[in-house]
Amino acid sequence: MADALEIEALWEDFHRVVNMTSAELAAWLRVRDADEDTEPLPEEAGTPTGQHVLAILQKRRTDLTDDDVRVMHKVVDTVDDLVDMENEPEPENTPEDTRRRHRLMTLGHDPLKP
Repeated sequence: MADALEIEALWEDFHRVVNMTSAELAAWLRVRDADEDTEPLPEEAGTPTGQHVLAILQKRRTDLTDDDVRVMHKVVDTVDDLVDMENEPEPENTPEDTRRRHRLMTLGHDPLKP
């Protein structure tokens, strides 16, 4: 696993880009996977990465595993690639913006949240 300073920096970056609470993310994952006829069990809702982000949000930094660190790097890199955190334009109401927002929300980042 990375050293303590690297973990500290990653922890801060992860919580900078993941702006949804664990309750908000859990609710989103359930809504995202629900359809007219069925709704998945809460612990089975969402993508594997979304579920892993949710699990990380419920951990203390000292309890992180190597797999958690890998997922945190992936989430930070993906959100940083898709979002200009300082100059995020106001989203438009287009299908493309909606898909982008939903993808980001699956990772715990809601671009509409201040």
